[in-house]
Amino acid sequence: MIIDRLYNEVERKGNVCVGLDTSLDYIPEKMKKKYKDIDEIIFQFNKKIIDCTEDITAIYKLQIAYYESYGIRGLFGYMKTLEYLRSINALSIGDVKRGDIASTADMYAKAHFEGDFETDFITLNPYMGFDSITPYLKYLDNGNKGVFVLLRTSNPGAKDIEYLDVAGKSLYYHVGDKLEEMGSKYIGKSGYSLIGAVVGGTHIDEAIEIRKRYRDMYFLIPGYGAQGAKGKDVSLYLKERNGGVVNSSRGIITAYKKHEDGLLNLEKYTREAVLSMREDIGYEG
Repeated sequence: MIIDRLYNEVERKGNVCVGLDTSLDYIPEKMKKKYKDIDEIIFQFNKKIIDCTEDITAIYKLQIAYYESYGIRGLFGYMKTLEYLRSINALSIGDVKRGDIASTADMYAKAHFEGDFETDFITLNPYMGFDSITPYLKYLDNGNKGVFVLLRTSNPGAKDIEYLDVAGKSLYYHVGDKLEEMGSKYIGKSGYSLIGAVVGGTHIDEAIEIRKRYRDMYFLIPGYGAQGAKGKDVSLYLKERNGGVVNSSRGIITAYKKHEDGLLNLEKYTREAVLSMREDIGYEG
């Protein structure tokens, strides 16, 4: 199962998920001048990031909005990056946060689990209802695909909906309980389900309860670094140093900008950022 592959990658490489949220603003001018088309500029930058971190990174997450913002050429860059990750046998998450239903969801599933935009995992938004999740489940049946579903997110606005009291408990617990039930038929040898959850690392007061309550769920944990979460915070969502991957985007892919010689040593400072984050989370490999 793909979740077992992710579990094993974390065991070998640590909990870091590198977010390839690639804006042209993040890319050195020299590289932008070297390549003519936006898709090639984006891809070549992403390739540099991947090549210098692949042995210490469990999985890569691509937020599709960054690529969509550049139109067709941006999406070509998204496609090329995913193709490259597959070619080196690296795992990927398409951060697409789809949340529609019925035939529309069927088409979204086909778009991101097949063809040009194929990824190993995608993110989903369940707050339109659980019939926004079920169209994706047929892709989980063979064990080769997985999903991370928004549970309790890291943004301040999460309290507008996710924390509403419903029958004596926060709405996100109702969502999590249902997702755990749905995921019970997709448990891998690692003990984790192909239906995982997105759990923001910035609200640590519920972390221990969430980890204890959802023992079979693998977590995608945003919020580290730029959004304020520290290693000791996000580690509360892990179980025996596994059970989740922690995403960082800007903190890694723009790390070179913090150094005077960064343009000459992009790979060095990118790698150092991953190693530092990995240590901060508590990886001891």
